[in-house]
Amino acid sequence: MAWLQSSALGHAMRESGVWTYGLVNLVHILGVASLFGAILVLDLRLLGLWRKVALAAISEPVVPVATMGFVIAVISGVCLLATKATDYVSNPFLYIKFPAIFLGLLNVIVLSSWSAWKEHKVRELSRREQSRLAVFGGISLICWITAITAGRMIAYW
Repeated sequence: MAWLQSSALGHAMRESGVWTYGLVNLVHILGVASLFGAILVLDLRLLGLWRKVALAAISEPVVPVATMGFVIAVISGVCLLATKATDYVSNPFLYIKFPAIFLGLLNVIVLSSWSAWKEHKVRELSRREQSRLAVFGGISLICWITAITAGRMIAYW
């Protein structure tokens, strides 16, 4: 954390004025909103809502939006963290947020490697496969809601 704070990025974030921090914070919020909004729609479908809508019809547009939202949130989040990284070392919510993000990403990796997910665009999934997808959707919601809540609480610690 000391290295990140003393990096060129940390100096630039601190020395470029309050508007820069505010703008980067806004970009972070927009990235998180894009990520979670897309994930929410997909996870609710995996959990069984909107069964009449093909999973592929939902996954095709929302996965790229979630991916871009995640990339934007990570880049802007690193910038925000670099501003005063050493101050966050004692913040317990940071130690909730990062593992929740890690578990959310691990859930995505496991889901992406599962054959039913790979085939959901070309065939109808069985009820058993749909039930397993629901588990991935539930885990995803828990992870991302936890990460977002902990991230918001960091500011209040």
